[in-house]
Amino acid sequence: MIKFPGWRAQNNEGPPDLDEVMRDLSRKINTLFGKGGGNKSGPQSVRPQANPVNLPILPILAVVMLIWLGSGFYIVDQGSLGVVKRFGKVLNENTEPGPRWHLPYPVESVSVVNMEQVRRLEVGYRSGAEGGGSKTKQPREALMLTEDENIIDLQFAVQYNLNNAKYYLFNNRSTDAAVMSAAETAIREVVGKNKLDDLLQKGLADTSERMQVILDSYKTGVKIISVSLQSAQPPEQVQEAFEDVNRANQDNQRQINEGQAYANDVIPKARGTASRLLAEAAGYKLKVESEARGNTSRFDQILAQYNNAPEVTRQRLFLDAQEQIMSSVSKVIVDQKAGNSLLYLPLDKLISASGGDTVQQSQSMQSLNPQVGAAAAAEALATADRTRDAFRSRDRESR
Repeated sequence: MIKFPGWRAQNNEGPPDLDEVMRDLSRKINTLFGKGGGNKSGPQSVRPQANPVNLPILPILAVVMLIWLGSGFYIVDQGSLGVVKRFGKVLNENTEPGPRWHLPYPVESVSVVNMEQVRRLEVGYRSGAEGGGSKTKQPREALMLTEDENIIDLQFAVQYNLNNAKYYLFNNRSTDAAVMSAAETAIREVVGKNKLDDLLQKGLADTSERMQVILDSYKTGVKIISVSLQSAQPPEQVQEAFEDVNRANQDNQRQINEGQAYANDVIPKARGTASRLLAEAAGYKLKVESEARGNTSRFDQILAQYNNAPEVTRQRLFLDAQEQIMSSVSKVIVDQKAGNSLLYLPLDKLISASGGDTVQQSQSMQSLNPQVGAAAAAEALATADRTRDAFRSRDRESR
């Protein structure tokens, strides 16, 4: 049986003397710090200490305890959350921003997570370390297969932050790797359902919701903020061929636009001309029909008057016809039944008028046919001479 110094034997039983135990512990501490009782020259030369120095053990232990308890204070910054673990097990509640305290290590520990920090992940390329704009392509991430079995080179960036500190700390080994996998999965799914031309012309649709669904299913604690497309182009090996195809498509579209513009110019004009012709035809038809109806009505009225007085109507029609005919010819009809009264006729004016008309008619016929025109002109002149001689003879007879 091991006996401590100061053991008080009462029938070999009973608790030790605490004063003796503390004095013995104090002597041992003094011995460790070089405050022992003098030089030892031999087993017989030990000199007892007159006044042994005793350290205050209880205050030291109290100070150590206070330091240990003080190590449990920590501060959570604004926009961050603290996750407290007790013997490695996560507590249910998260600590809000501000000064906080937890049981010191190893009983409890805390991890402070920044929830508002915006993290950026690049897919298909890597920016330079200095941020000077230089990019390094990652073909394994960037090359994707489209619906029409073509390959496209896509480069995009994903921005995200955290929405659950517990999931972020304990459900992920690498958050960037999880976001990278979700981004590639969502992007490749969208690219696989679209054709190459549509992706090059219209760009990539927003895939942030699809990524968020994937990450939420794995409880990663990540919230996708935005997905920005950096570049969408064919692979470098076939870039020239695609440029030729694009130029051909542009020429084709330009010719289609020119043809459409020409059609838009010609078709309205043709429709306008057709409408005008139809309107003119309808107007001519209406005019002819109206004239025919008017002539019919006039004939019916004349017929009714003719039936009432045939002789008078016949004489009236004859005079009207003669008036209409004689108004356009240069002839003078003299009625001598009235008597032998002197009649003055302006023969010079009639001759000049008849001669002018004859010469004009002969010139028009000569312009049509030179030979026939010359003969007609000669005959017209001869007729004019005969007419002049006839008027002179009549003048003599009247005298």
